[in-house]
Amino acid sequence: MSHSFRLGFLTHLEGSGNAHRIYQETLELFVTADQLGFDVGWVAQHHFKDRGGRLPAPFPFLAAAAERTRHLRLGTSIVILPLEHPLRVAEDAAVVDTLSNGRLELGVGSGGDPAEFAAFGVDLAQRHQRTTSDLETLKRALRGETLGEDGQRLQPPAPTLVDRLWQSALSTRGAYFVAQGAAGLMLSRAVWGTDEPTDQAQLPVVDAYLAAWNGLPAGPRIALSRGIYPAADRATALAELRESVLRAAEGMVRQGLFPAGLPLERYCQRMHIAYGHPDEVAATLLADQVLPYATDLILQFNPAFPPLDQALRMLEQVATQIAPALGWRPSRHARHDS
Repeated sequence: MSHSFRLGFLTHLEGSGNAHRIYQETLELFVTADQLGFDVGWVAQHHFKDRGGRLPAPFPFLAAAAERTRHLRLGTSIVILPLEHPLRVAEDAAVVDTLSNGRLELGVGSGGDPAEFAAFGVDLAQRHQRTTSDLETLKRALRGETLGEDGQRLQPPAPTLVDRLWQSALSTRGAYFVAQGAAGLMLSRAVWGTDEPTDQAQLPVVDAYLAAWNGLPAGPRIALSRGIYPAADRATALAELRESVLRAAEGMVRQGLFPAGLPLERYCQRMHIAYGHPDEVAATLLADQVLPYATDLILQFNPAFPPLDQALRMLEQVATQIAPALGWRPSRHARHDS
């Protein structure tokens, strides 16, 4: 991979037990990533989860991360826009962007969890329409346009944040609208409900986005998310992945997205996880057909949630072994202990 890209990591704040501990340990990941030279740290928003995603409110968390980091950009992947008021999203985002001195990357999407929408009393079938209208309101606020009959404007101002807006899309139609809106395209780590490899399934989405780009002079932005699990070797990685992958696969089987009874390796393949020795992880990522188009590479350990000391080692392996093998170099002096 010869082109430059920004290196990011994504956490879903997984795990059971004490939420305070999970939040504090995740903040340690952000501090370490900042020291290692990562470009962006991303968090996912989940509602009502007691294990698989423990962060319903990303902006307070990112405000805490902003106080603990100096260079690391801070991203939402994603804010579920139909379950929020777009002006409140604009205000919260503007505050975090101000606190972080312009380091926020604002990713939004339509979501799709039926239980979450039911709890909020929002019609799941209307999520795309709501996302479209709410996104326009969000953009107007970020651009500093007048709001309401009395001509109110967003405070604090965040006029450049609209240029750091990202939107998730799963289809070519969705990618078209993302491009027409001049937002960055966020691609999921895996495509469910198909036997086609994830990278092959996502290529038409990338092509549609690039063909429809009608935005900023800086050009299109594509954030590629991928699951990884570096370990001593593939056997060790599989052994450590087993419980979390099989648990996630059970949920996919119940939803009709995965066939039942596949071996562990096949489920890892379906989840598009690059696992094994760091050299093997890098080789798997290099073979990804979407990677050459990525301006941002976002790596995550999900569905696994390794303990803190192991997660810190894995972050260092990404920064010192895996990402450099893909052509990444830190944009500033970084701390590498090994």
